Amino acid sequence: MDFQVVVGGGGMVGLTLAAALGAAGVTVAVVDRKPASTMRAPSFDGRVSAIARGSRTILDAIGVWQAMAAEAEPIREIRVSDGASPLHLHYDSAEVGADALGYIVENRHIRRSLLERVAALDGVALLDGRSIGRHERDAIEARAVLDDDRVVSAALLVATDGRASPLRRAAGLGAVEWRYDQTGIVCTVAHERPHRGIAQERFLPAGPFAILPMTGNRSSIVWTEKADIAARILALPPDGFADELAWRFTGYLGALGVEGPVFSYPLALTLAERYTANRLAVAGDAAHAIHPIAGQGFNLGIRDAAALAEVIVDAARLGLDIGAATALARYARWRRADNLAMLAATDGLNRLFSNDRAALALGRRLGLAAIGRIPPLKRLFMRHAMGELGEKPRLARGIPL
Repeated sequence: MDFQVVVGGGGMVGLTLAAALGAAGVTVAVVDRKPASTMRAPSFDGRVSAIARGSRTILDAIGVWQAMAAEAEPIREIRVSDGASPLHLHYDSAEVGADALGYIVENRHIRRSLLERVAALDGVALLDGRSIGRHERDAIEARAVLDDDRVVSAALLVATDGRASPLRRAAGLGAVEWRYDQTGIVCTVAHERPHRGIAQERFLPAGPFAILPMTGNRSSIVWTEKADIAARILALPPDGFADELAWRFTGYLGALGVEGPVFSYPLALTLAERYTANRLAVAGDAAHAIHPIAGQGFNLGIRDAAALAEVIVDAARLGLDIGAATALARYARWRRADNLAMLAATDGLNRLFSNDRAALALGRRLGLAAIGRIPPLKRLFMRHAMGELGEKPRLARGIPL
């Protein structure tokens, strides 16, 4: 089977790339080990993603946003606080003339919308229920050998297969990796009072505790805790876990109840040393995995997909080899700078706030308050959180490829 691009990994970033390319007339094969029926499963599991306004523009431009819009909860305000300090930073979408700073959407709705869009594109094939066992790349093409022995050929192979990325490793692309002594705990909470579209980011000594507004009287919790303490919290009976959660909420949303499963994962940082090799590119978590402190991981992946799609489509329309090093060099320069800046920012914030040293605590609390009192600086931070700064791909400007 011959295509122009093979995408290894049918997660949300891989499907975003396939939808962008397919809509522009590029033929794509998406290979994923999960059966499509499982990928489309509508069952609730509580996992969500924060979608910045800039990312919404990309999803809208590739014909996906409308299908998930009804399930998206707008983030109208963000409140950032440090422990019990009364000093805090408050973002309000009205200050920048926007209806929302971003949106919270359950991952199942994002996946469903992307799969529906991909299925509607003639040039995109979803090869589900199988994986790439090995691959070969030469001066002419890349060949992915599937675990059922079928061979899929293309001018370019793109790895979107997660932070461990077997494709990246097999291609010999190294990565800077280290683990934080922290665990991320994720769950959905139903609460008595409405959240009014307000997201909270509370910095506690062990790490940030984020409360993200979902549809209805529900919020998603992204709770960073020291690894040893997290293990003890996760081992508690349901009532004990609920008590720990309620203590961190401070009661402002009334009575709480955990809905669905509780997930946990060790927090780590990953940055690929290079984003491209001969006829191969990496994107999404295969290229970078950051601390969830700012909720920007998926947004970086969407921007990877938009930038790579633009580079590929532009080369194809000029009759150039889309898998050549010259075609991929722009993508590597473009995205590595943005991703490295966000990685450094999230790592630095986590190190700054995840401690209880008195001198640092005073400085960062005064810093939060100061940002809120300097309108131009505050608006700059808000635009950054909205994904509206930097060199934006055409899709992020609402311009079709």
